[in-house]
Amino acid sequence: MENRQTWRQRLYIIIFETSTPAAQRFDNWLLVSILASLVVVMLDSIEHFHNQYADVFGALEWFFTALFAIEYGLRLYSSPKPMRYAFSFFGLVDLLSVLPAILALMFADAQYLMIVRVIRMIRVFRVLKLRQYLTQANFLLVALRGSKQKIVVFLVSVSTLVTVYGALMYVIEGPANGFTSIPTGIYWAVVTLTTVGFGDITPQTPVGQMLATLVMITGYSIIAVPTGIFTAELANAMRQDGLMEHDCPHCRKNRHEYSAAFCSRCGGPLFSRQTEPSSSAQSTPETD
Repeated sequence: MENRQTWRQRLYIIIFETSTPAAQRFDNWLLVSILASLVVVMLDSIEHFHNQYADVFGALEWFFTALFAIEYGLRLYSSPKPMRYAFSFFGLVDLLSVLPAILALMFADAQYLMIVRVIRMIRVFRVLKLRQYLTQANFLLVALRGSKQKIVVFLVSVSTLVTVYGALMYVIEGPANGFTSIPTGIYWAVVTLTTVGFGDITPQTPVGQMLATLVMITGYSIIAVPTGIFTAELANAMRQDGLMEHDCPHCRKNRHEYSAAFCSRCGGPLFSRQTEPSSSAQSTPETD
């Protein structure tokens, strides 16, 4: 029993950690295998290669599937909490990298779902010891959460605009000029407002062209709004990271700059000098 526990612990260090040479070799070979399997899937999607090497690609794919299935089983076996790993982000991704090959037996197009294995390349952050980049990514998450309500309001406003513009263009141009329905007009408004401009549907009447000009100007006016909102929240998140945890004794504001002596909200002193009454009395000279 003791040997079994030791073996599981050794497997856990090799598979889940990067602190030993064996663990680093395991992760490096795993990344090479993932890349190779992705190359096989992409080459198999090209008709010329598929017609010539279909059997070779099929054999290679089953080899990688078996390899990843064994790896997934070893992760479940060596994990102290298998169910917790199975329902974690990486656990679900590891499972999804194996399932498409099994589903391909019933659905032919399911084999292209194997491209989900590219998500497993996130492990490169552990292998290359770039965890600080993952830490910096927290700023992006904080900024997204902070700007969520503003961006939702912005999207609702834009959705209202494109609906109005699409309906107007349907009324002005009509089916004769390609605007066969209000949804088609909304599609044109989205393409025009975002300055993509596919050109598959274009207004032909002077009034329609005037409306199109207005949509273009509106697009240039509002396209920078979400970028500005997100940038402001990102700057605020990075600024908050450089603040110290200290409550203001007056207004209870929590975070302040390290060099701050006064509260940025109420202006009160953050730190008070506490002097004993006896010492102050001794320092005051007595006068008759």
